[in-house]
Amino acid sequence: MLSFLALTTTTGSGEQLMSAASQAVTETGSFFQNLDWTNPSWDLFIVLFFLIASIIYGLSLGRDRILVILIAIYMALAVVNYAPFAEKLVSGTTLEDFFLIRVLSFAAVFLILFFLLARSALLHTIGAHASHSSWWQVFVFSFLHVGLLISITLSFLPESFTSQLSPFTHNVFATENARFIWIILPIVVMALVRKPKRRRQREIDEYM
Repeated sequence: MLSFLALTTTTGSGEQLMSAASQAVTETGSFFQNLDWTNPSWDLFIVLFFLIASIIYGLSLGRDRILVILIAIYMALAVVNYAPFAEKLVSGTTLEDFFLIRVLSFAAVFLILFFLLARSALLHTIGAHASHSSWWQVFVFSFLHVGLLISITLSFLPESFTSQLSPFTHNVFATENARFIWIILPIVVMALVRKPKRRRQREIDEYM
């Protein structure tokens, strides 16, 4: 009986995964088929920004500064979401002004934190432990950084705006599950990326 229930649960989970994967493929195909380059939409702008910014940031900033940016994003998100003065600041404003204030507050706090962190010992510490980082790490972190930034920005916008996005863009960046994945992915990757074997052995030898 237990074996049957386990098999049924596994089968149901597998069917759900297959259905979700099929829906994702369908939405992706529909999105690219319906792209209209003569009449640019917000979906096109978001996807192009995501792709182009990931490449440019990876080539121009490097792994160290991208990691500092990621840390600044997390800190700015925490500050904006839990600032005690936020409610007083937006009291009496319209709905549009409320979301605009949140976006501008996040951008301002992020820039201040990035400036401070970049001039602190954090950048030197990251650089000291990432001197042998691979090129693929740079683009992976750049990809995650831009995706996280887009997802957070869309979370500040009203539902009336995000509901107008295509199912593909909405599911990738604007849903609660998408926001959670974009927030957790950089942390997981940072935990999984390891130093080169030679460098780890040298640090062990120095410690001994």
